[in-house]
Parts: sequence; C-alpha cells; structure tokens
Amino acid sequence: MKKLALGLIAFAALCSATTQAANCVYGCPTGKSGQVVTRSIYTISNNATTKFADWAAYQVTSATIDGPSRTRTWKADPSITAANTLEPADYTNAAAQLGTDRGHQVPLAAFSNTADWATTNYLSNITPQAAELNQGPWERLENAERVIARSGQPVFVVTGPLYEWYFGSLPGADESHIIPSGYYKVVIAVISGTVKASAFIMEQDSARADNFCSKEVTIDEVELRAGINVMPTLSTTIQAPVERSYGGLKSQLGC
Repeated sequence: MKKLALGLIAFAALCSATTQAANCVYGCPTGKSGQVVTRSIYTISNNATTKFADWAAYQVTSATIDGPSRTRTWKADPSITAANTLEPADYTNAAAQLGTDRGHQVPLAAFSNTADWATTNYLSNITPQAAELNQGPWERLENAERVIARSGQPVFVVTGPLYEWYFGSLPGADESHIIPSGYYKVVIAVISGTVKASAFIMEQDSARADNFCSKEVTIDEVELRAGINVMPTLSTTIQAPVERSYGGLKSQLGC
C-alpha cells in the first residue's frame, strides 16, 4: 500500500510538471517567490501581498478557442488560502469609483472551448483593470493572439502586472492589496524551428483607442521592470537576441 501511495504521488507530480511545461514554452518565469498554481490551461504565480498573480502563462491553440458563449461567474481561488487572495465582494463599487473591469490575465476567450474554462474566472487570475485599457488595446492584443492560433500556429503567452505608481484601492475590499499601475504581455511562437516573440507594456491610463502595436517593448525591458526571467530554460545564445529585439511577431499580430 505504501508503494502504491508513493507511486500515485510521483504520478501526480509528473502530471503537474507535464501540464506546467505545456503552459510555459521554455520554462515558467522565475524571479518571483509566490505560490505557483498549475491548471490544465494555465499556470500562475500568486502574490500574497498584492493579492494578484505576479505572472500568468498559457498556450493558445486552434482547439482551445472559438467555443460557445461562456459566463463570468467570479469565485475565490480554492487552491489559495483565503488570506492571500480576494473574493467577489472585494470588487463591490470598483467599476463606479475606479472605472475598472475585472480584467482577466489569462483571457476566458482563449479557452472557451476547453473543459476548464471556468477556472479563468477565479479571482487569482483577475485584477482591477481600467475599463478603457481592458476593452481597448489590451483586448485587441488578446484578439490578435487568437488570430495567430486560429491559423494553426500555437501561441505561448506570459503576462502580468507592474507596480510603478499608485492607481487606487478597491473601495469594498477588506484585505490589504496593491492594484497594478500597468501590465506586460509577451507573445511567443516557435515557427519553423525559430523562436519569435513580441512584448508589450500598457499602463492603466491607456486610452481605449490606443494601438497596442505602439506599446511594444523588448522582452529585456519587461524582465527588468517586472523582475522576472520570461524563458529561463531557453539557451542563452538563442535567448539574448530574441529578448533584446523588437517585432519578432509583428506581422503575425497585425502590426
């Protein structure tokens, strides 16, 4: 019985590692010490101080998108201690007073055709994101990810918040928290054996009409400002030129 139990534990660990690898193309980001939660469609690193994920990693494919219309039923993350995450009541009056949406880091639309789509509505995957940003350039960049995936090319994404200036506080929250001042997103694809990537940073005060293409930065800048290594297992000889360059997926993203 003991051998069976140990075998099951080892099998569970292997499954978790395999799933994480599927979500993170060259290793999940390093540099943060939060609680890492891996699910079938994404991996996040929860920050107990901010109450939001420091990073989220996911893979979009033609099979994960274009499912039926899905609902947004917000729930606290059952895998995270209540003291380290938010619950739905914490967002009371946030839209009216802050002008924010409940913004997905891992977008629901990217996984509407999967069995675990509802886990994108866990509040560990949500931040108070300015409505102008969420419904404007951020949404258009997420749409562009799905355009690439729809063509048959899998897309890997690493996204997360920045904390560089004070944005505000949730008026209904009963836990301490820190709302992001902006967000980064790195879009990665391996095309004909070549690693191509484009990175973007968008501030909370972005206008709805802003063009996401104008928000492009290098991955090096994202890593510097976010304090992470986006692709830690990618060889240095390949990683260095990819991370210091612009426009790796420019044409594929419609820029």
